[in-house]
Amino acid sequence: MSGRVEARLKSQGIGLPQAASPAANYVAFVRSGNLLFIAGQLPVEGGKVAHTGKLGGGVTLAEGKAAARLCAVNILAQVKAAIGDLDKVVRCVKLGGFVNCTAEFGDHPKVINGASDLMVLAFEEAGRHARFAVGAPSLPFNASVEVDAIFEVE
Repeated sequence: MSGRVEARLKSQGIGLPQAASPAANYVAFVRSGNLLFIAGQLPVEGGKVAHTGKLGGGVTLAEGKAAARLCAVNILAQVKAAIGDLDKVVRCVKLGGFVNCTAEFGDHPKVINGASDLMVLAFEEAGRHARFAVGAPSLPFNASVEVDAIFEVE
């Protein structure tokens, strides 16, 4: 049964996928006390990277924001896998955003807003977080964006 957070997401047409398995030698999440660390999530949909390429090199800002939002959806899927119920999230503490981009691209924060906006939609005031948004010359599987997260949980 869905809780308040999932109902809020569903009302916006957002469903959570099955949490993806790690692509290498790491775990998808680690809980230490009341902190839950989510490994970097790519914009994967239907088992494949849905957004590839470089911002500033053919990928638009709108496409980058959509990629970041999809990363955030996948983060929430990992949170649910870790703790069973998104209503047990006390706060989204921090997001880290990596943008696959050209050296000239400078709108990293606008891209990662796609993920930040989803956290606020999901958790309201408790979704406001610290974060970073940086450019990278490449990302795994040529993904346009990767986002990791830290949550405080019950």
